[in-house]
Amino acid sequence: MVDQGGIIVGPSFLCRIPGLLSTIFPIRSFLLMDVVSAMGYMFYFFLIGVQTDILMLRKITRKTFAIGFFTVAVPFILTLCSSILWMHFIDPNVEKIDKLLAIAEAESILSFPIIAYFLSELRIINSDFGRVALCTSMVSTLCSFCMMTSNFLWSQSGHDILLFFRTVCFGIVFVALIFFIFGPLLLWEMKQILVGQPLKQGNLIVLFVAVLMSGFWGHCFGLNIYFGPLLFGLLIPSGPPLGSALVEKLDLITYWMLMPLYFVKFGLSVDFFSLSIRTYSRVQFISLLGACGKFLGASLSALISSQMPLRDAVSLGFVMTFQGIIELGFFKLMKSQTIIDSESFAAMCASFLITTGVITPVVRYFCNPARRYMVYHGRNVMQSRGNSELRVLVSIHDEENVPSAINLLWALNPSKQSPIAVYMLHLIELTGSATPLLIPQKKTRRLSSRTRSSGPVINAFKNLEENHGGYVSIFPFIAISPPQTMHDDVCAIALDKGTSLVIIPFYKRFHVDGALQSSKKTIKIVNQNVLDQAPCSVAILIDRGPLRTLSDIWTSWYSYEVVVIFLGGADDREALTLGATMAGRPNINLTLIRILYDGDFPDKYMEGRILDNEVLHEFQTNISGNYCAKYIEESVKNGADTASVLRNLENHYELVVVGRRHDDDGLSPLLSGLREWNENRELGVIGDLLASSDFLGNTTILVVQQHTEIEMK
Repeated sequence: MVDQGGIIVGPSFLCRIPGLLSTIFPIRSFLLMDVVSAMGYMFYFFLIGVQTDILMLRKITRKTFAIGFFTVAVPFILTLCSSILWMHFIDPNVEKIDKLLAIAEAESILSFPIIAYFLSELRIINSDFGRVALCTSMVSTLCSFCMMTSNFLWSQSGHDILLFFRTVCFGIVFVALIFFIFGPLLLWEMKQILVGQPLKQGNLIVLFVAVLMSGFWGHCFGLNIYFGPLLFGLLIPSGPPLGSALVEKLDLITYWMLMPLYFVKFGLSVDFFSLSIRTYSRVQFISLLGACGKFLGASLSALISSQMPLRDAVSLGFVMTFQGIIELGFFKLMKSQTIIDSESFAAMCASFLITTGVITPVVRYFCNPARRYMVYHGRNVMQSRGNSELRVLVSIHDEENVPSAINLLWALNPSKQSPIAVYMLHLIELTGSATPLLIPQKKTRRLSSRTRSSGPVINAFKNLEENHGGYVSIFPFIAISPPQTMHDDVCAIALDKGTSLVIIPFYKRFHVDGALQSSKKTIKIVNQNVLDQAPCSVAILIDRGPLRTLSDIWTSWYSYEVVVIFLGGADDREALTLGATMAGRPNINLTLIRILYDGDFPDKYMEGRILDNEVLHEFQTNISGNYCAKYIEESVKNGADTASVLRNLENHYELVVVGRRHDDDGLSPLLSGLREWNENRELGVIGDLLASSDFLGNTTILVVQQHTEIEMK
């Protein structure tokens, strides 16, 4: 971490070398470093305000309020009582009473941005557990802020109650000026300038000046200079358009230019060699007691008030003990206000490093959202077939994914006997906000500014529902989350709704000749995580050829040619089941091509061959008398022959359905020489060969992976 790098540069390590401190940091550089580091911290608080979604306050329930309150109250009471007992019975030094009480208070606070950052790093921020942790930390932060602010104002007033109330009144006036006059005026002007335009350099300069002036005005009102930028940031709506644009522009300047100087300046004030065993043991005891208090307050209140599972309650307790840059800044502020001395400050920093280093791997072990998916019993299309409802989750990233997805749902032949329930999930990348959202969107509800881009997508699926006379039910969802954790939204909905199939778009789009047309690396991360963790079967939908628009849906569908490529194995059996579902539609012509090895398979693979033959026999029985379905067998000796069979498909089909995995079914001879050319592992050998081929034209490709029960290791 950068704060650790700052400490390494300081007198605790490198600057203990004689003459190095004066060489690298001459006296005249400290004034400039103070100014730049203060500016960096002001912009850091401004970005915290921008990324904080105030509307999250509406999601706070009585249960999360109780957890958040006790997460602060329990450690505060424990550390306060232990400090008093320590001072009266172990170290009765009257001069240090205020100092030890201040340390007890500092070790009890908690900050929402730090919790959100760690949840994001652990990739659990948009899980159910992550959402509870965010709401809880929001309550804890409000309680900590009230306690911390009142204590600082009381200290600054010199324990004069009249001066204290005067400062409080000035603070209220300052907040009113920011929220009701200056902030709205600046926001109105920014929105007028930014309508349909990117953030320009002139806008940035105005924001720079506004942030700095808000800090200066706050200081004039007797408040800390970081208070004004935080309030100003809270005024700006998080997420697109303005919040995302500000974070994108200021992220580089703040986190990679200004904040490193702040950490260097911070590290220069930390000297671990100045610590005495007596001071360190006292501070470390209070720090550990504060961490234990947060853990007990969060976990016990979660168990009692929310009946949370024991493992989740323990995980929540550990998460609530996280500390970060805001706590370090608070320690430094206490030192600058002479509330604590340099020795106590160094001891608090040392305790911070130890506590954070120990807790992080513990939380990584306990907080693994994949566990809830991996112990789930296998659910796939083969198990749900028959005269029953087929539940499908369709993942959409942008409008260009919609036509192919809707055409595929149309081809799945929804009917009165076999209706389809479609859970449409529009995935939007989280930018300019620290809070991910999962919104069950009612089809009649108005969309907010953050979800307005989902309108055309939802309308297209509404048309699908209306055109199928009640045989298709659409349940739209909108997820706003970072790419690293988007799969949690997909897997959570698939698990909660009991879907049998998840359809996800491929991250690449190919030209007719197989050349790469466009690529989105963030979707690749999502797809791989879904393939690894989904609690049901997964199908990757690959588009080829020119971009389709929503007007292309259902056009020229007098005859729709579908082919299923069958080599063998669980994934191919799942692909065949999907193809057989399509065979019942009158204007769909289905062809099944079975590729057989012209030789003998080892005995250990005979069980798989028996299952393949049973599924194929059932398919042939079902299509008997159906002139729109046919079965073809092709015998091959090696991978080259397999590629030749695939090349014969040419541009004769609108949809090709294949299985993804063929590694554990004794099919190596059929794929010999082809695996070396497999660039897209998530598609498998056959899927990748078809996706990048130059002979399929505008054909859509569906690569299927069957879900089987996986036990947690």
